[in-house]
Amino acid sequence: MRASRVSLHVVVAGAILALPAYPVLAEKADKDKPTHIEANRMSSDDTKRMSIFEGSVVLTKGTVVVRADRIVVHQDAEGFQTATATGKPVRFRQKGDPKGDKEGVWTEGEALRVEIDDRNERIELFERARVTRDQDMVNGEYIFLDQRTEYFSVSAAKGAAPTTPAGRVKAVIQPKSKPELK
Repeated sequence: MRASRVSLHVVVAGAILALPAYPVLAEKADKDKPTHIEANRMSSDDTKRMSIFEGSVVLTKGTVVVRADRIVVHQDAEGFQTATATGKPVRFRQKGDPKGDKEGVWTEGEALRVEIDDRNERIELFERARVTRDQDMVNGEYIFLDQRTEYFSVSAAKGAAPTTPAGRVKAVIQPKSKPELK
């Protein structure tokens, strides 16, 4: 395969597509959309059930967009994937499901490494992790998201010296406007 840009339509990296929408899941319709991956290089080992995408990787599926330097995807015998995306940083954006009469909210995030467990619907962001939803923001060295339970936690460090200012978790939560009474 040439080092020029490779455009792939692959279902294999589905795990990336559940990226965090703390605490809201991505649009349900995204699960039924095809996965598109563009990278400078791609290698696959069917015996190990592993695919590696390298070089300006862009993955899209519905409203989800992930940009990374490298994405490694492993698939188990049942078809579930685990993926590790690395970059300086890995960036993602996705739209959540609409709530009532309100349009879905966009979630954006970044970290130096993002690990996604498709089977358990869990996502971990490592090193300089940040997630922004609407106008709210949280950052730390480690962010854990469980999309089944809509639980998330943020730590200043996960087994390493913190690099966030003063080694602390930061959050900005904007006041929510109250609905008007009619």
